[in-house]
Amino acid sequence: QVQLVESGGGLVQTGGSLRLSCTASGALFSVNTMKWYRQAPGKQRELVAAITSGGTTNYADSVKGRFTISRDNAKNTVYLQMNNLKPEDTAVYLCNADITAWDRHTYLYWGQGTQVAVSS
Repeated sequence: QVQLVESGGGLVQTGGSLRLSCTASGALFSVNTMKWYRQAPGKQRELVAAITSGGTTNYADSVKGRFTISRDNAKNTVYLQMNNLKPEDTAVYLCNADITAWDRHTYLYWGQGTQVAVSS
């Protein structure tokens, strides 16, 4: 029973900052690549940022220079630091991770989603 639990969403003004956290817990063997997606109403879900177990990162062009993804492997936690937020960043942010469970199978897990709203 592996879970991803997110926190840190909220409502901020344009130019503000938020820090999202997502922690994997349960009977897991290892956490591999972790990603943040976002989905706004009526829009396609998009990959925001990704980080490998070794720390290699990738970002969507729309957030480059504003968002930073990081992880704490000891805590099985991924973070998304979001600075200089814009209204177009408003979306449900979803944590995603490839996790190898104790049954030695690798599964794709999703967090419940956390709402980020940026007001003008």
